[in-house]
Amino acid sequence: MLTTRRRTRRLVPAASAGALALALTAAVAPAASAADGDPVTIDLYGINDFHGRIEAGSYGVAGAAVLAGAMDQFRTANPNTLFVSAGDNVGASTFTSFIQHDDPTLDALNAAGLDVSALGNHEFDQGRVDVDDHLTQRAAFPYLAANLVDNATGTYAYDPYVIKDVDGIRVAFVGAVTAHLPELVSPAGISTLTVEPVVTSVNAVADALSDGDEANGEADVVVALVHEGPDSADLSASTDDSTFGQIVAGLDPNVDAIFSGHTHQAFAHQIAVDGWPAGLTRPVVQSGSYGVNVDHVRLLVDPVAKTVTANSSEVLPLAGNYPADPTVQQIVDDAVAAAEGPGNASLGDITADLRRARQSDGTSENRGGESTLGNFVADVQLWAGGSAGGQIAFMNPGGLRTDLLYASSGDTTVDPDGNVTYREAAAVQPFANTLVALNLTGAQVIDVLEEQWQPDGSSRPFLKLGVAGLTYTYDPTAAKGSHVTQVWVGDQPLDPAATYRVIANSFLAAGGDNFTTLAAGTGVTDTGQIDLQAFVAYMAEKSPVSPDLAQRAVGVVLPDAPADGYLPGSTFTVGLSSLLFSAGEAQGDTVVLTADGVELGRGTIDPVAVDTTDEVGRASVDVTLPTRTAPGPLEVTVTVPSTGTTSSFTVQVATPPCTVEHQTLRFGWRFFSGVRVTNTSDSAVERWNLTWDWTQRERVQYAIGATARQHQEHVSVLGPRWNRDLSAGESASFLLVGVARFGLADPANVMLNGTQCVVLD
Repeated sequence: MLTTRRRTRRLVPAASAGALALALTAAVAPAASAADGDPVTIDLYGINDFHGRIEAGSYGVAGAAVLAGAMDQFRTANPNTLFVSAGDNVGASTFTSFIQHDDPTLDALNAAGLDVSALGNHEFDQGRVDVDDHLTQRAAFPYLAANLVDNATGTYAYDPYVIKDVDGIRVAFVGAVTAHLPELVSPAGISTLTVEPVVTSVNAVADALSDGDEANGEADVVVALVHEGPDSADLSASTDDSTFGQIVAGLDPNVDAIFSGHTHQAFAHQIAVDGWPAGLTRPVVQSGSYGVNVDHVRLLVDPVAKTVTANSSEVLPLAGNYPADPTVQQIVDDAVAAAEGPGNASLGDITADLRRARQSDGTSENRGGESTLGNFVADVQLWAGGSAGGQIAFMNPGGLRTDLLYASSGDTTVDPDGNVTYREAAAVQPFANTLVALNLTGAQVIDVLEEQWQPDGSSRPFLKLGVAGLTYTYDPTAAKGSHVTQVWVGDQPLDPAATYRVIANSFLAAGGDNFTTLAAGTGVTDTGQIDLQAFVAYMAEKSPVSPDLAQRAVGVVLPDAPADGYLPGSTFTVGLSSLLFSAGEAQGDTVVLTADGVELGRGTIDPVAVDTTDEVGRASVDVTLPTRTAPGPLEVTVTVPSTGTTSSFTVQVATPPCTVEHQTLRFGWRFFSGVRVTNTSDSAVERWNLTWDWTQRERVQYAIGATARQHQEHVSVLGPRWNRDLSAGESASFLLVGVARFGLADPANVMLNGTQCVVLD
């Protein structure tokens, strides 16, 4: 219920504020009721990114019943207590909630007494229609978003704020969702909405609630519920120039506290605000995720001046610290029972883990890395889209919410190792996206791959697509828009002008995650399949399934080549990357480069992960071209024999200006060497002079068919009078006789009239 009362300015004398602050420590003092002018103590407890974790689980997940039990205790200790959320209550949920359209989560939060919530991006996983017709209807609490505008009306699409009367103090909550919402959900699902900037939207509401105009609603305390957060729990990440740092700094002084979310961090900061009394700082908090903790902000409010005089903040772990609420526990138990039958159904078997990519810490998910799971799901969707003519499939990494593990996730008598249950599969892909078929030109396919390098300011700099039906190479050092170097569809080079049938989930097909080229596809059709249904059908036909350890994208960095290409016999160094997966797979450590079946070089692979990128599995390989390599383009094959990774790159081989062949016979110390020099250039060589250096103290005694001279290790052979000039393509031959007491080696630095020649093997 919204009520009104004029709000006065919160500034109080600095000395008074400091004295009151002493009464409120970081440990949070016991609550007090307003009496005889004493401050009103208001306790705010918050969650964010709960994601349907209604059951108690590992890693400190307490479950909805314990969350509700904690709130019971908090309200008993202080009736002036409110329970709030910064969004993502549902979506990306565990199977028990997911299989029932997240109704158990909403029912549990209703029973736990959630007072208000911001809308998060995951509330829109099924589009605005689901928010309007399902979530907001089932939730007993208001969902807020001050920065979502209805395109048809130009007004707020959802309530921007709600006011709660707490012991005579009017506390306003203003909600906002991340401005990155169009990147994070299917754009088609929110096509009727415009996402406005967080700061200006929240400030507009907060200022209206503080302007003294009773007609637009007045509040004494304003709390922002913002579904946006910092990249880390460090204070610096909330005070820097990042998206969240700008929100914290940009919200007006009349915002008394900020509850944040989206980034799954746990922190309780007190941050100075210009114009506030000395010693009074603003609480900025986030609880982590999955109901592991609640964040707690305590506000002391002067009941007469209606201003916050002191505050504190903390993060409280839940598991093991509070009893389970029996009413909510029953809701959870009923949901578990309802999900048990379909959840335990066996879909088939896997022979090893299928995992998402990991960061260098070995545990955190890396959405910028190629993964066995991402490629496998793309394989599934390409298979499912076969009837729609699919040739290529793309899978977004954010659509994979957990790994598919070989080890049993439950009772091994009904779920042995290797068995894949419906529950496990649904946990991987909980969004129920439909599979869409569309046409892209080859050039557009390249554009999609280039869009993996995200626009400046995106929440992640790089998003690695799972791919099926194609492989490619890229240059990680290239400029944006120019990374992709070669693409193959099947075993054929991609034709930029040809049309290809592409399969993608509805999120990607609508341009989600900034893959806007997919939204420009033509001939768009709905395959009629849900991603999870496709997975179930694939497992039924293909089980058992093994992870494919072959990389489908390989990084190749070539040095600047000579203008005409590399001469046969020359050596250059190639930088390779994305040769390995990063989730602990056993993959080997050697990469081999070949051309026409001949090994050109090999290198040791560095397995260290590079955070946020796909650069895990790097190698620097020296490539030596055979001396008889034909001029023109040369395809060099890259192979990791232990995994089956195969890719290639092309280098240009130059035509040498001259070649030298020699055959040598040795009798004791004496040698006889037949030499043939050929002018392979386009112009004549006049008065030819062939020079080289010996390396084993060889000595020329005389030449037949030419004139030979030697000074120390340097040998010079002059053409005879009858063959002094070599026309283009012409050869000259001669015989050398000499002594080689210390062995005989190939000549070095062979030149014809000062031009480097290639010595043929």
